[in-house]
Amino acid sequence: MACFLVPAAEAVVAGVSSKVIKKNEKHDDGKIPFSTKLGWLVKMSSFGSILLLFEHIWHGEVVPFFPFLTNAVNAEDRKEMLAEMGTTGVLMAVLITVVWIGMLVAVKRVEMADKKVKKEV
Repeated sequence: MACFLVPAAEAVVAGVSSKVIKKNEKHDDGKIPFSTKLGWLVKMSSFGSILLLFEHIWHGEVVPFFPFLTNAVNAEDRKEMLAEMGTTGVLMAVLITVVWIGMLVAVKRVEMADKKVKKEV
């Protein structure tokens, strides 16, 4: 239905945040800037949303004419669509964010190990 809109909104918010942070960011040697890491979240959320959009188009749930979402035509279907966005869409966005946080933890460990190796040399 419209669950792909939630990760798409996450991508937009993370993209805007990335641009704002990039302007005020100071670069540390050997560390990946946080704006770049936010860019990873943007890419992950965007790609997931595009795949879901394609799947919804494939099943006829998104159409090329107004209101674009087949479940946005009447109030009963809208309730079901909003419920799906609130459950499935939010769950997908949270899952993407959890995977991204896992990536950040892995990168932090690599950066710390690299810093330790450089200190020893």
